[in-house]
Amino acid sequence: MREIKIKGIYKHYKGDLYIVEDIIYHSETAEKMVAYRALYDDNKLWCRPYDMFLDEVNLNGQKYRFELQDIESVATNFQK
Repeated sequence: MREIKIKGIYKHYKGDLYIVEDIIYHSETAEKMVAYRALYDDNKLWCRPYDMFLDEVNLNGQKYRFELQDIESVATNFQK
């Protein structure tokens, strides 16, 4: 089963990038959800059910609704 990486950057199948802030739980139902922030415009914070975040969609050349991106920090180039 796929795991969600906290602070990982994910690409939505429609093309935008998001950073996963945390795993959260609905206060009434205890449903597991993903809190993620848009990395564009006003950086809105969103949440979506955990299982839906991991859904397989096979759209726009992408297998999953959100796919983890391999983006390395430029800060690592400056470490001694």
